[in-house]
Formats: sequence, C-alpha cells, structure tokens
Amino acid sequence: MTDTTKLRMRSWLFAPGDSEKKMGKAIASEADIALLDLEDSVAPETKAAARDLVAAAIAGAENKARVWVRVNPLSGGMTEDDLDAVMPSQPGGIFLPKAEGGHDVETLNAMLTAREETAGIAPGSTKVAALVTETAAAMFTTGTYDGAPRLVAMSWGAEDLSSELGAREQRGQDGEYTHVYEMARSLCLIGAVKAGVTPIETVQPEFRDLEALEKRARNVRASGYRGMLAIHPAQIAPINAAFTASIEEIAHAQAIIQAFAENPGAGTVALDGNMLDRPHLALAERLLAES
Repeated sequence: MTDTTKLRMRSWLFAPGDSEKKMGKAIASEADIALLDLEDSVAPETKAAARDLVAAAIAGAENKARVWVRVNPLSGGMTEDDLDAVMPSQPGGIFLPKAEGGHDVETLNAMLTAREETAGIAPGSTKVAALVTETAAAMFTTGTYDGAPRLVAMSWGAEDLSSELGAREQRGQDGEYTHVYEMARSLCLIGAVKAGVTPIETVQPEFRDLEALEKRARNVRASGYRGMLAIHPAQIAPINAAFTASIEEIAHAQAIIQAFAENPGAGTVALDGNMLDRPHLALAERLLAES
C-alpha cells in the first residue's frame, strides 16, 4: 500500500495513446488524473508508435504526477515494452489492466523498480492502480491485494469480463448492471477497503447522458467508492462534483465531531433527533480528512 494523502483521485480520464490531440485535452482537463492508454484503445499495429506519443505527452506535461499510463496486461507480453518507452518520461503512475491478484502488482513492482533505477527516478515513487475484475480468474482474487507494493487504487471493469464470459448483456431493462457485474463492483470495493487503497468506479460508456452519470456517481460514492473512471472530458465536472463533499456534508460532519468532543468518553450522542455511535464519528472524521 502507498501513501495517498497528497493524491486526488476523484476523476480519471482515459485518452487513447495514439492521439496527440485527445491526450493533450486529457492533460489540460480538470481530471484529477489523465490516463493515457496503451491497451484497449490502441490497435496492435500502432502500439509501438503510440508508446512514443505517450512518452512525449508525459515529458511535456507540467504536472507529471497526475499523468498516468494504462499499460498492456502482463499476460500479453507487451508490458515491459510499454514501460521501457514511458518510464524515462516519469509518469505519475501505472494503471495495470487484467490484474489477477496481488502477485501481479508485485511483478509490476519489480519491473518498475528496475526502470526507476535506470532512469534515475526515486525508488518506489511511481504509483500503481489495478483493474481487478476483468477476467474470471480475477474475480476470485480481489481480496489478495493487501500490502501490494505501490498500490494506491483498485477499479473494476465490465466490458472485458463480459467478453470472457460470452455474455451478450451487462445490464437489465432498468439500465442497472446484472448480478455478475454488481458482484464485480462489490468485490472491488471490498477488496480495496481490505487492502487500504482507494476504490474507483468503472466507466459509463453513455458519455452524453451527464444526468445519469452524476446520479450513478453519487450512488456509488454513497456505497463507499471514492472516484470514477471517465472516457470523455464532459464527464469530468459531474464526477468531480459527485465525489466532492458538499457544504452541508462538511457542516454535518463537523457537528458530529463537536457532539462527541462535548461528551468525552461517550459511546453514543444525540444529534438532530438521531442517536449516533462511534462509527458515525469515524465516518465524519474521514469525510473531513478527504475534503
């Protein structure tokens, strides 16, 4: 687990690594993290050229800490080529797709350590996030990321999982994910909390429906998620808004903390007609710490 106190992770904006224009827009956006992609959005025959474009985009970024790269999965034999190309430019982090357990993060850590040493980068400074539900095998290992080196966040994905399962649909008639994908979302959340890292919600492909996006973002935040992946710059504002504590939430948290402070040693306190216990205090303190 890596310290995340100085890293905002509300919004992660994907940009295809073979498009200088889209990468430039992502880096210039209000996204907390610009996520330059070398995996699914880049065709196999253009990956080599995309690596050079991504390296150049990182090198030209004013704040490299918020410019990350999604590399190709360890199983595909291209991860090391990706890292060889981008690590000299010093990206803020590496996003590992199709992770199948904490051991995959350990493997990536070894790759990064060797390249940090070669490039003169501070050892261990390159952070890692992992997509942890994209294969059937991965669904059984979401609880194995405790102590994984460099890991700061875990996210989940439905598209690759549905492809592996041979599923024709991911959502029901109500637009909500069906059971298997809700299970993936829950396993990611529980695994991230167990590992002490930040849980990040998956993308919403319908990028023009910003009202639905904000509703979904607020719902998953209420369940414990702390950020969300995005595929279009227009999604960033509603995501940032949904994952930012409101003035009312902050005031309520402060009131809870004050109520316990005025009753030292109390296990429960009354506030606004409700009886609150110590878990409410912990949640209030966490909300203020993250604001």
